[in-house]
Amino acid sequence: MKKIALNFSRIFVGVLFIFSGLIKANDPLGFGYKLQEYFDVFHMSFLGGMATGIAILLCVFEIVLGALLLFGFWKKQVTGGLLAVIIFFTFLTFVSAAFKVVTSCGCFGDAIPLTPWQSFSKDIVLLILIIYLFIQKDLIQPISNNRKVQQGLFAFVLLVSVFFSVFTYSCLPVLDFLPYKIGANIPELMKIPAGKTGDEYGIIYNLKNKQSGEKKRMTDKEYLKTEIWKDENWEIVGNPDQVLVKKGYEPKIKDLKITDGSGTDYTKELIENPYYNLVIVAYNLDDTNDKAIAELNALTLNAADQFNIRTVLLTSNSASDATLFSKRVKLLAEVFYADAVPLKSMVRANPGVLLLKNGVIINKWHYNRVPAFDQLSETYFSK
Repeated sequence: MKKIALNFSRIFVGVLFIFSGLIKANDPLGFGYKLQEYFDVFHMSFLGGMATGIAILLCVFEIVLGALLLFGFWKKQVTGGLLAVIIFFTFLTFVSAAFKVVTSCGCFGDAIPLTPWQSFSKDIVLLILIIYLFIQKDLIQPISNNRKVQQGLFAFVLLVSVFFSVFTYSCLPVLDFLPYKIGANIPELMKIPAGKTGDEYGIIYNLKNKQSGEKKRMTDKEYLKTEIWKDENWEIVGNPDQVLVKKGYEPKIKDLKITDGSGTDYTKELIENPYYNLVIVAYNLDDTNDKAIAELNALTLNAADQFNIRTVLLTSNSASDATLFSKRVKLLAEVFYADAVPLKSMVRANPGVLLLKNGVIINKWHYNRVPAFDQLSETYFSK
Protein backbone atom coordinates (compact mmCIF):
# COMPACT_ATOMS: atom_id res chain seq x y z
CA MET A 1 0.00 0.00 0.00
CA LYS A 2 2.87 2.35 0.79
CA LYS A 3 4.34 1.76 -2.66
CA ILE A 4 0.97 2.41 -4.34
CA ALA A 5 0.47 5.62 -2.34
CA LEU A 6 4.00 6.80 -3.13
CA ASN A 7 3.69 6.12 -6.87
CA PHE A 8 0.25 7.71 -7.05
CA SER A 9 1.48 10.85 -5.27
CA ARG A 10 4.61 11.05 -7.42
CA ILE A 11 2.74 10.63 -10.71
CA PHE A 12 -0.14 12.90 -9.73
CA VAL A 13 2.10 15.73 -8.51
CA GLY A 14 4.61 15.36 -11.35
CA VAL A 15 2.00 15.35 -14.12
CA LEU A 16 0.08 18.24 -12.56
CA PHE A 17 3.22 20.37 -12.25
CA ILE A 18 4.19 19.67 -15.85
CA PHE A 19 0.66 20.41 -17.06
CA SER A 20 0.44 23.62 -15.02
CA GLY A 21 3.86 24.76 -16.21
CA LEU A 22 3.09 24.03 -19.88
CA ILE A 23 -0.28 25.79 -19.77
CA LYS A 24 1.33 28.92 -18.36
CA ALA A 25 4.36 28.61 -20.66
CA ASN A 26 1.90 28.60 -23.56
CA ASP A 27 1.06 32.19 -22.57
CA PRO A 28 3.94 33.62 -20.50
CA LEU A 29 2.90 37.21 -21.17
CA GLY A 30 -0.56 36.47 -19.75
CA PHE A 31 1.01 34.83 -16.70
CA GLY A 32 3.20 37.90 -16.36
CA TYR A 33 0.08 40.10 -16.26
CA LYS A 34 -1.20 37.94 -13.39
CA LEU A 35 2.08 38.28 -11.52
CA GLN A 36 1.85 42.05 -11.87
CA GLU A 37 -1.48 41.90 -10.01
CA TYR A 38 0.22 40.05 -7.14
CA PHE A 39 3.14 42.50 -7.15
CA ASP A 40 0.69 45.39 -6.81
CA VAL A 41 -1.16 43.67 -3.94
CA PHE A 42 2.08 43.14 -2.02
CA HIS A 43 3.38 46.63 -2.84
CA MET A 44 6.17 45.25 -5.00
CA SER A 45 5.32 47.18 -8.15
CA PHE A 46 9.04 47.71 -8.81
CA LEU A 47 9.07 44.10 -10.04
CA GLY A 48 6.44 44.84 -12.69
CA GLY A 49 8.98 45.33 -15.45
CA MET A 50 10.45 41.89 -14.75
CA ALA A 51 7.07 40.12 -14.51
CA THR A 52 7.31 38.30 -17.86
CA GLY A 53 10.87 37.14 -17.20
CA ILE A 54 9.87 35.88 -13.76
CA ALA A 55 6.83 34.19 -15.31
CA ILE A 56 9.04 32.29 -17.78
CA LEU A 57 11.39 31.21 -14.99
CA LEU A 58 8.49 29.93 -12.88
CA CYS A 59 7.03 28.02 -15.83
CA VAL A 60 10.37 26.37 -16.56
CA PHE A 61 10.87 25.61 -12.85
CA GLU A 62 7.47 23.90 -12.62
CA ILE A 63 8.02 21.78 -15.74
CA VAL A 64 11.52 20.73 -14.72
CA LEU A 65 10.53 19.86 -11.14
CA GLY A 66 7.55 17.82 -12.35
CA ALA A 67 9.67 15.92 -14.88
CA LEU A 68 12.48 15.21 -12.40
CA LEU A 69 9.94 13.90 -9.90
CA LEU A 70 8.61 11.47 -12.50
CA PHE A 71 12.16 10.45 -13.41
CA GLY A 72 12.99 10.01 -9.71
CA PHE A 73 16.23 11.99 -10.01
CA TRP A 74 17.79 14.00 -7.14
CA LYS A 75 14.84 13.18 -4.90
CA LYS A 76 15.97 15.24 -1.91
CA GLN A 77 16.48 18.46 -3.88
CA VAL A 78 13.38 17.94 -6.05
CA THR A 79 10.95 17.19 -3.19
CA GLY A 80 12.44 20.10 -1.24
CA GLY A 81 11.96 22.41 -4.22
CA LEU A 82 8.38 21.21 -4.72
CA LEU A 83 7.62 21.80 -1.05
CA ALA A 84 8.99 25.35 -1.19
CA VAL A 85 7.01 26.11 -4.36
CA ILE A 86 3.70 24.74 -3.07
CA ILE A 87 4.02 26.55 0.28
CA PHE A 88 4.59 29.79 -1.63
CA PHE A 89 1.61 29.25 -3.97
CA THR A 90 -0.65 28.11 -1.11
CA PHE A 91 0.10 31.37 0.68
CA LEU A 92 -0.68 33.40 -2.45
CA THR A 93 -3.96 31.62 -3.15
CA PHE A 94 -5.04 31.97 0.49
CA VAL A 95 -4.40 35.71 0.39
CA SER A 96 -6.32 35.94 -2.89
CA ALA A 97 -9.28 34.00 -1.50
CA ALA A 98 -9.43 35.48 2.00
CA PHE A 99 -8.93 39.11 1.02
CA LYS A 100 -10.40 38.96 -2.52
CA VAL A 101 -7.44 40.82 -3.98
CA VAL A 102 -6.83 38.71 -7.11
CA THR A 103 -9.92 37.10 -8.60
CA SER A 104 -8.08 34.32 -10.45
CA CYS A 105 -4.75 32.79 -9.51
CA GLY A 106 -3.73 31.93 -13.07
CA CYS A 107 -2.64 28.46 -11.96
CA PHE A 108 -3.73 26.95 -15.27
CA GLY A 109 -3.68 30.18 -17.28
CA ASP A 110 -6.87 31.00 -19.16
CA ALA A 111 -7.38 27.34 -20.11
CA ILE A 112 -8.98 26.36 -16.79
CA PRO A 113 -10.06 29.45 -14.81
CA LEU A 114 -10.29 28.74 -11.08
CA THR A 115 -11.81 30.84 -8.33
CA PRO A 116 -9.45 31.78 -5.47
CA TRP A 117 -11.00 29.22 -3.11
CA GLN A 118 -10.81 26.48 -5.76
CA SER A 119 -7.14 27.35 -6.27
CA PHE A 120 -6.49 27.27 -2.53
CA SER A 121 -8.23 23.88 -2.19
CA LYS A 122 -6.15 22.51 -5.05
CA ASP A 123 -2.95 23.76 -3.40
CA ILE A 124 -3.91 22.20 -0.05
CA VAL A 125 -4.29 18.80 -1.74
CA LEU A 126 -0.93 19.24 -3.46
CA LEU A 127 0.67 20.39 -0.21
CA ILE A 128 -0.46 17.20 1.56
CA LEU A 129 0.83 14.99 -1.25
CA ILE A 130 4.16 16.82 -1.50
CA ILE A 131 4.71 16.65 2.28
CA TYR A 132 4.13 12.91 2.03
CA LEU A 133 6.63 12.68 -0.85
CA PHE A 134 9.16 14.74 1.12
CA ILE A 135 8.85 12.42 4.13
CA GLN A 136 9.07 9.29 1.98
CA LYS A 137 11.68 10.63 -0.46
CA ASP A 138 14.16 7.86 0.30
CA LEU A 139 11.72 5.32 -1.15
CA ILE A 140 11.60 7.06 -4.56
CA GLN A 141 13.43 4.97 -7.16
CA PRO A 142 15.02 6.70 -10.20
CA ILE A 143 14.40 5.32 -13.69
CA SER A 144 18.18 5.28 -14.15
CA ASN A 145 21.18 5.59 -11.86
CA ASN A 146 23.49 6.51 -14.72
CA ARG A 147 24.74 10.04 -14.09
CA LYS A 148 25.05 10.92 -17.78
CA VAL A 149 21.51 9.73 -18.47
CA GLN A 150 20.24 11.85 -15.58
CA GLN A 151 22.12 14.93 -16.74
CA GLY A 152 21.04 14.38 -20.35
CA LEU A 153 17.33 14.11 -19.49
CA PHE A 154 17.58 17.13 -17.21
CA ALA A 155 19.23 19.20 -19.97
CA PHE A 156 16.63 18.06 -22.52
CA VAL A 157 13.65 19.00 -20.32
CA LEU A 158 15.25 22.32 -19.41
CA LEU A 159 16.03 23.28 -23.01
CA VAL A 160 12.59 22.25 -24.31
CA SER A 161 10.75 24.18 -21.59
CA VAL A 162 12.88 27.30 -22.09
CA PHE A 163 12.52 27.14 -25.88
CA PHE A 164 8.75 26.66 -25.69
CA SER A 165 8.31 29.58 -23.27
CA VAL A 166 10.47 31.95 -25.34
CA PHE A 167 8.80 30.82 -28.57
CA THR A 168 5.26 31.52 -27.33
CA TYR A 169 6.36 34.85 -25.88
CA SER A 170 7.85 35.86 -29.23
CA CYS A 171 5.20 34.41 -31.55
CA LEU A 172 1.87 34.28 -29.61
CA PRO A 173 0.46 31.27 -27.71
CA VAL A 174 0.29 27.96 -29.58
CA LEU A 175 -3.20 27.40 -28.12
CA ASP A 176 -5.37 30.50 -27.72
CA PHE A 177 -7.84 30.17 -24.82
CA LEU A 178 -8.88 33.82 -24.90
CA PRO A 179 -12.17 35.09 -26.40
CA TYR A 180 -10.33 36.99 -29.16
CA LYS A 181 -9.05 33.85 -30.89
CA ILE A 182 -8.83 33.45 -34.66
CA GLY A 183 -12.31 32.83 -36.04
CA ALA A 184 -14.09 34.56 -33.16
CA ASN A 185 -17.05 36.78 -34.02
CA ILE A 186 -16.61 39.73 -31.68
CA PRO A 187 -20.14 41.23 -31.96
CA GLU A 188 -21.73 37.83 -31.28
CA LEU A 189 -19.49 37.21 -28.26
CA MET A 190 -20.63 40.55 -26.80
CA LYS A 191 -24.32 39.55 -26.88
CA ILE A 192 -26.49 37.61 -24.45
CA PRO A 193 -28.04 34.75 -26.47
CA ALA A 194 -31.80 34.47 -26.88
CA GLY A 195 -33.35 32.70 -23.93
CA LYS A 196 -30.58 33.76 -21.56
CA THR A 197 -30.76 36.58 -19.04
CA GLY A 198 -28.06 38.80 -17.65
CA ASP A 199 -27.25 39.51 -14.03
CA GLU A 200 -30.17 40.62 -11.86
CA TYR A 201 -29.52 43.37 -9.35
CA GLY A 202 -31.50 44.65 -6.40
CA ILE A 203 -31.48 47.93 -4.51
CA ILE A 204 -30.74 48.04 -0.77
CA TYR A 205 -31.87 51.09 1.19
CA ASN A 206 -30.19 52.21 4.41
CA LEU A 207 -32.91 53.49 6.75
CA LYS A 208 -32.73 55.33 10.05
CA ASN A 209 -35.46 56.08 12.57
CA LYS A 210 -35.41 59.78 13.41
CA GLN A 211 -36.68 59.24 16.96
CA SER A 212 -35.01 56.04 18.20
CA GLY A 213 -31.93 56.11 15.98
CA GLU A 214 -32.60 52.50 14.95
CA LYS A 215 -31.07 51.51 11.62
CA LYS A 216 -32.34 49.06 9.00
CA ARG A 217 -31.27 47.71 5.65
CA MET A 218 -34.13 46.86 3.34
CA THR A 219 -34.50 45.80 -0.29
CA ASP A 220 -36.51 47.97 -2.64
CA LYS A 221 -39.24 45.30 -2.75
CA GLU A 222 -39.43 45.14 1.05
CA TYR A 223 -39.46 48.92 1.17
CA LEU A 224 -42.58 49.06 -1.02
CA LYS A 225 -44.29 45.98 0.46
CA THR A 226 -44.04 47.10 4.09
CA GLU A 227 -45.00 50.66 3.13
CA ILE A 228 -42.42 51.92 5.59
CA TRP A 229 -42.04 54.89 3.31
CA LYS A 230 -45.37 56.16 4.68
CA ASP A 231 -43.88 56.40 8.19
CA GLU A 232 -42.35 59.85 8.49
CA ASN A 233 -40.11 58.65 11.32
CA TRP A 234 -38.05 56.60 8.88
CA GLU A 235 -35.71 58.23 6.41
CA ILE A 236 -33.31 56.93 3.77
CA VAL A 237 -29.71 57.62 4.71
CA GLY A 238 -27.00 57.95 2.06
CA ASN A 239 -27.12 56.41 -1.38
CA PRO A 240 -28.81 53.03 -2.01
CA ASP A 241 -26.53 50.03 -2.54
CA GLN A 242 -26.79 47.88 -5.65
CA VAL A 243 -26.35 44.16 -4.94
CA LEU A 244 -26.26 41.12 -7.21
CA VAL A 245 -29.42 39.08 -6.65
CA LYS A 246 -29.00 36.42 -9.31
CA LYS A 247 -26.00 35.62 -11.47
CA GLY A 248 -26.99 35.51 -15.12
CA TYR A 249 -25.31 34.67 -18.39
CA GLU A 250 -22.01 36.47 -18.86
CA PRO A 251 -20.92 37.25 -22.43
CA LYS A 252 -17.40 36.11 -23.24
CA ILE A 253 -16.58 39.68 -24.24
CA LYS A 254 -18.20 42.08 -21.79
CA ASP A 255 -15.72 44.89 -21.26
CA LEU A 256 -14.88 46.14 -24.75
CA LYS A 257 -15.68 49.77 -25.42
CA ILE A 258 -13.75 51.69 -28.06
CA THR A 259 -13.86 55.49 -28.07
CA ASP A 260 -12.10 58.39 -29.71
CA GLY A 261 -10.23 61.08 -27.83
CA SER A 262 -13.44 62.93 -26.93
CA GLY A 263 -15.15 59.80 -25.56
CA THR A 264 -17.45 59.12 -28.52
CA ASP A 265 -18.25 55.40 -28.78
CA TYR A 266 -16.89 53.81 -31.98
CA THR A 267 -17.14 50.17 -30.88
CA LYS A 268 -19.89 49.13 -33.27
CA GLU A 269 -18.45 51.01 -36.23
CA LEU A 270 -14.98 49.49 -35.88
CA ILE A 271 -15.76 45.88 -35.01
CA GLU A 272 -18.65 45.50 -37.48
CA ASN A 273 -16.83 46.91 -40.50
CA PRO A 274 -17.95 44.64 -43.39
CA TYR A 275 -14.61 45.04 -45.16
CA TYR A 276 -11.10 44.02 -44.23
CA ASN A 277 -9.62 46.31 -41.62
CA LEU A 278 -6.39 46.15 -39.63
CA VAL A 279 -6.32 46.74 -35.88
CA ILE A 280 -2.99 47.48 -34.24
CA VAL A 281 -3.20 46.78 -30.51
CA ALA A 282 -0.68 48.67 -28.40
CA TYR A 283 -2.17 48.67 -24.92
CA ASN A 284 0.83 50.50 -23.41
CA LEU A 285 2.54 53.00 -25.70
CA ASP A 286 5.37 53.48 -23.20
CA ASP A 287 6.57 49.91 -23.89
CA THR A 288 5.51 49.59 -27.52
CA ASN A 289 8.20 48.44 -29.94
CA ASP A 290 8.99 51.49 -32.09
CA LYS A 291 10.65 49.48 -34.86
CA ALA A 292 7.51 47.39 -35.21
CA ILE A 293 5.38 50.55 -35.42
CA ALA A 294 7.59 51.87 -38.22
CA GLU A 295 7.05 48.66 -40.18
CA LEU A 296 3.31 48.79 -39.49
CA ASN A 297 3.26 52.38 -40.78
CA ALA A 298 4.41 51.10 -44.17
CA LEU A 299 1.76 48.38 -44.06
CA THR A 300 -0.89 50.95 -43.17
CA LEU A 301 0.09 53.19 -46.09
CA ASN A 302 0.13 50.37 -48.66
CA ALA A 303 -3.15 48.88 -47.44
CA ALA A 304 -4.89 52.25 -47.68
CA ASP A 305 -3.42 53.24 -51.07
CA GLN A 306 -3.94 49.95 -52.87
CA PHE A 307 -7.05 48.48 -51.23
CA ASN A 308 -8.61 51.37 -49.26
CA ILE A 309 -8.23 49.33 -46.08
CA ARG A 310 -8.71 51.15 -42.81
CA THR A 311 -6.10 50.72 -40.08
CA VAL A 312 -6.65 51.80 -36.49
CA LEU A 313 -4.52 51.64 -33.38
CA LEU A 314 -6.08 50.79 -30.02
CA THR A 315 -4.41 51.85 -26.80
CA SER A 316 -5.23 52.36 -23.13
CA ASN A 317 -2.99 55.41 -22.84
CA SER A 318 -4.40 58.91 -22.49
CA ALA A 319 -5.18 60.99 -25.56
CA SER A 320 -2.32 63.36 -24.75
CA ASP A 321 0.16 60.47 -24.51
CA ALA A 322 -1.14 59.03 -27.76
CA THR A 323 -0.76 62.38 -29.51
CA LEU A 324 2.87 62.67 -28.43
CA PHE A 325 3.51 59.07 -29.47
CA SER A 326 1.88 59.59 -32.87
CA LYS A 327 4.06 62.63 -33.58
CA ARG A 328 7.23 60.88 -32.46
CA VAL A 329 6.75 57.76 -34.60
CA LYS A 330 4.82 59.56 -37.39
CA LEU A 331 1.90 57.19 -36.89
CA LEU A 332 -0.37 56.79 -39.92
CA ALA A 333 -3.13 54.74 -38.27
CA GLU A 334 -6.14 56.37 -36.61
CA VAL A 335 -5.97 56.21 -32.81
CA PHE A 336 -8.80 54.98 -30.59
CA TYR A 337 -8.98 54.11 -26.92
CA ALA A 338 -10.08 51.13 -24.84
CA ASP A 339 -9.43 49.67 -21.40
CA ALA A 340 -6.15 47.77 -20.97
CA VAL A 341 -7.86 44.53 -19.88
CA PRO A 342 -9.57 43.69 -23.21
CA LEU A 343 -6.58 44.99 -25.17
CA LYS A 344 -4.26 42.58 -23.34
CA SER A 345 -6.67 39.76 -24.20
CA MET A 346 -6.90 40.64 -27.88
CA VAL A 347 -3.32 39.75 -28.70
CA ARG A 348 -0.37 38.88 -26.48
CA ALA A 349 2.01 41.40 -28.00
CA ASN A 350 2.71 45.11 -27.76
CA PRO A 351 2.03 45.86 -30.52
CA GLY A 352 0.03 43.05 -32.03
CA VAL A 353 -2.09 43.08 -35.20
CA LEU A 354 -5.60 41.78 -35.84
CA LEU A 355 -7.15 41.37 -39.27
CA LEU A 356 -10.93 41.82 -38.99
CA LYS A 357 -13.75 41.46 -41.46
CA ASN A 358 -17.40 41.88 -40.54
CA GLY A 359 -16.55 41.48 -36.87
CA VAL A 360 -14.69 38.19 -37.32
CA ILE A 361 -11.01 37.84 -36.42
CA ILE A 362 -9.58 36.48 -39.67
CA ASN A 363 -6.04 36.27 -38.30
CA LYS A 364 -3.73 37.90 -35.78
CA TRP A 365 0.01 38.24 -35.35
CA HIS A 366 2.74 39.15 -32.91
CA TYR A 367 4.73 42.12 -34.22
CA ASN A 368 7.59 39.69 -34.85
CA ARG A 369 5.42 37.67 -37.22
CA VAL A 370 3.35 40.18 -39.21
CA PRO A 371 3.41 39.05 -42.89
CA ALA A 372 4.76 41.35 -45.60
CA PHE A 373 2.22 43.47 -47.45
CA ASP A 374 2.55 41.38 -50.64
CA GLN A 375 1.75 38.23 -48.69
CA LEU A 376 -1.27 39.83 -47.01
CA SER A 377 -2.43 41.13 -50.36
CA GLU A 378 -2.17 37.74 -52.03
CA THR A 379 -3.72 35.81 -49.14
CA TYR A 380 -6.53 38.20 -48.15
CA PHE A 381 -6.91 41.61 -49.78
CA SER A 382 -6.92 40.54 -53.45
CA LYS A 383 -9.61 37.93 -52.94
